[in-house]
Amino acid sequence: MLVVMKNDASETQVQAVIQEIEKMGYRGIPMPGIERTAVCIVGNKGPVEDAVLLTLDGVKETIRVTKPYKLVSRETQPEATIITIGDVRIGDGKPVLMAGPCAVESEEQALTIAHEVKEHGAQVFRGGAFKPMTSPYSFQGLGEDGLKILDKVRRETGLLIITEATDHTNIEVVEQYADIIQIGARNMHNYSLLRRAGQTTKPVLLKRSFAATIEELLMSAEYIMSGGNTRVILCERGIRTFADNTRNTLDLSAIPAIKEVSHLPILVDPSHAAGRRDYVIPLSKGAIAVGADGLLVEVHHDPPHALSDGMQSLYPEQFAELTWEIKNLKRW
Repeated sequence: MLVVMKNDASETQVQAVIQEIEKMGYRGIPMPGIERTAVCIVGNKGPVEDAVLLTLDGVKETIRVTKPYKLVSRETQPEATIITIGDVRIGDGKPVLMAGPCAVESEEQALTIAHEVKEHGAQVFRGGAFKPMTSPYSFQGLGEDGLKILDKVRRETGLLIITEATDHTNIEVVEQYADIIQIGARNMHNYSLLRRAGQTTKPVLLKRSFAATIEELLMSAEYIMSGGNTRVILCERGIRTFADNTRNTLDLSAIPAIKEVSHLPILVDPSHAAGRRDYVIPLSKGAIAVGADGLLVEVHHDPPHALSDGMQSLYPEQFAELTWEIKNLKRW
């Protein structure tokens, strides 16, 4: 249920509503809007009796939320969420470009790629310090040493940093270095990590899992938001199907479908969907055309010798081509 406050409701009145909700045995989470504040009731397993709530000062009305997810729903917040980090705004209609290698391999490698992608329009540098790999024998990342390299990238180039936390223990060190914390596809159902991500003040980018429905993705985002972190970015990165021409099948229909029911911004990772660099540019153009709020693209200056995902990483000149192509789309 959503308790909608009047336009002129005071903070004291909002807190009184939250206190009454807590007396009922539930949690009340304030959702400030453009025109008024609403309080979302969570923790209830059935219908909530709203008679007492409607008598409280400052309350305009109550609205029953029909979706299993509440905080991420447009029923709770009709207007789109815009996440601001420095000069970067995610969700305001202009696509944001996040680019860099799959994994941080060395300081020289990271800085070389960072300067290239910044020159060609990237606003955020992506690079993994912790790598959850399918094989235990694959490169697992540099750990905190990789994070220190990312910190140097930020200081030298001015790019924001997005990097992945792989469990609820290393998220503590990741949030010391990252501007955006990524939760990968393998961890979309890692509820202890999701709950911990709800406690950070950093924006969190949540990737859709290999076989997750849209509702399951939104319920995972609900875990983060229910912990108090409202700065959540969704990411479509391809799902597993019977098709074998690509690494995964990019579900572009998920973009308008999610925007219809959720106010959260959503990015697309065409690199992990394609698994091959020659598909990345056309998939990127399609993503922007259907309304994605940005792209998460893998770029490497020497893909044949990359320690992770070289086959799907663009060369810097291909990334320059990508930015030129999407800037010619009407949405840019």
